[in-house]
Amino acid sequence: MGKIKTHKASAKRFTVTKSGLVKMNHQGRRHKLGQKTTKRKRMLRKAAYLSTSFAPIIKKIVPYND
Repeated sequence: MGKIKTHKASAKRFTVTKSGLVKMNHQGRRHKLGQKTTKRKRMLRKAAYLSTSFAPIIKKIVPYND
């Protein structure tokens, strides 16, 4: 059985934790930060976990990212 190619764009955005959750960063922290409230920007700092319905899709296209 051959190796599976990794989707490189997804590999840069998602990581798989030891417990199997898919970790990601929030969107909306690049530009136009003056219009966003301090509370909103603070909440976007923390990493988030992908929902359980989307996790198998990411694990399939990023197979060696654990």
